[in-house]
Amino acid sequence: MSADSSQAQQQKIQEFIRLLPLTFELAGLAKNHPGSFFNEGQLEARATAIRNAYKAARQIIVDISK
Repeated sequence: MSADSSQAQQQKIQEFIRLLPLTFELAGLAKNHPGSFFNEGQLEARATAIRNAYKAARQIIVDISK
């Protein structure tokens, strides 16, 4: 892995971390009760919601910066 690709990966990670609060608000997912676990289907549905919310959060930031 070159230094450029490593630096680009680090920047993407930092961007993701900075957008997490907005992403989770956009996803609108309910919290799980302690001692209760999600099944595989629920986890996949939540992961999809987070992915879509992250894309929306990134687009919001792009639109605001214009």
